Amino acid sequence: MSQPLTRHNRPQQVFDAIAAANANLSDADRAIKYDKLAVSPYRFFRGTNHLYWNDVWHDWRFALFGGLPETQTWLQGDAHAYNFGAYGHHDDSVRYGMDDFDDALIGDYQYDLWRLTISLVLDARENVGLSRKGIRKGLVALVESYHDELVGHQRGETPGAVTLDTAKGPLKPFMQHVGDKHSRAKSLQKWTQQTAEGRRFAERPDKLAGLSAHIGSQLRKAVEEEYPQTLQSRRAEAEDSHFRVKDMARRLNAGTGSLGLERYYVLIEGGRNHEHDDVILDIKQQTPPEGWALMTRNEKQAWRSAFPHEGIRHAAAFCAIAEHPDIYLGWLHLDDRVFSVRERSPYKKDFPTDKLDTAKPYRKLVGQWGRILAREHLRGARALNPDDPACFARSVCSQLEGRLDHFVDMVTTLALSYAECATQDYRFFVEDWSKQDSHQKADKKS
Repeated sequence: MSQPLTRHNRPQQVFDAIAAANANLSDADRAIKYDKLAVSPYRFFRGTNHLYWNDVWHDWRFALFGGLPETQTWLQGDAHAYNFGAYGHHDDSVRYGMDDFDDALIGDYQYDLWRLTISLVLDARENVGLSRKGIRKGLVALVESYHDELVGHQRGETPGAVTLDTAKGPLKPFMQHVGDKHSRAKSLQKWTQQTAEGRRFAERPDKLAGLSAHIGSQLRKAVEEEYPQTLQSRRAEAEDSHFRVKDMARRLNAGTGSLGLERYYVLIEGGRNHEHDDVILDIKQQTPPEGWALMTRNEKQAWRSAFPHEGIRHAAAFCAIAEHPDIYLGWLHLDDRVFSVRERSPYKKDFPTDKLDTAKPYRKLVGQWGRILAREHLRGARALNPDDPACFARSVCSQLEGRLDHFVDMVTTLALSYAECATQDYRFFVEDWSKQDSHQKADKKS
């Protein structure tokens, strides 16, 4: 058959995009990542955020209910069900929300809302086993909750974070479990051990690995000298020894989409009198968000003028969106690569949606997702428009006034259809990867 004259070849587009996105990975890391992508349609969707952004970047439907400067905000950038979870930082309080801003960027609110609703469909099928009717009701609950939060904001309502005291429905026992089972002391016990030389990282070959002398020397210097100068929440009382490095390790096999990026855990001395004594820093290589590659030349220039490197962008997004930014938030450089720095949260835990076996508690949960996303967008927009903090809510609500049902229908239809596309892409990928993997194993045997 002759070569096609158009690009109407979705399987090849998917293969080419995935190959390009992972071209810089080692063969071993690429194989690990592809095996993760092959687990399920939802895992595939989570690990191929670049496909989503490429598909929706110029989608005409944005203009129906937004697509304006006033409907832009700081976006989470990779909004999906398993980017919601328990977290906690300096005050040792457990909260529930979104706590991952590696892909954050500024754009129309619908980018996040669409991606989250698509993930709902895939998650509900894989982990909850909901019917199509149950999934539709969940989508309606999420979108309407998002809108309700914006309307409430216009009325002056200021709900706080989801905590153990305020959690409702299935979140209540989950938050209680996290509070009971997780703590800073237990996190240190899990990842470290006491030795004759003091506290060091524990032997965990599947999670942690040692560093070369060269990388170790570079990292130690960057943590102790550059990083403290970038802290977004400076601690005037912190003594000189606070950031003294006690041990370092490479973090292995974490994440799906970010697999292959350099990541380190660094144990620092921490505060005096056992205040945050011994803190684990999570140091993660930052690359541009997926929307970056789709920007025009002028847009990229404006973006770089605002955010000279990805450490600054990540910190700005975190401070803008998060309800309680990490006091250890900052960045550092290793050669020409930039890394975000934050504390490894002792309370990090995903909500196990597979434990929900009926539609009603799932609807209550996804309703919380909609409200949490709306609050994040409100905070992000306030950071962008400090002189008119109500601009975002006013503009989005104006777009939806008298048309909420149409908006819900559009987002629901989009989420269901894109979930079908993602599932089909997943099948194409699994078939292709299975063939590649079989050939590689055959070559090794021969």
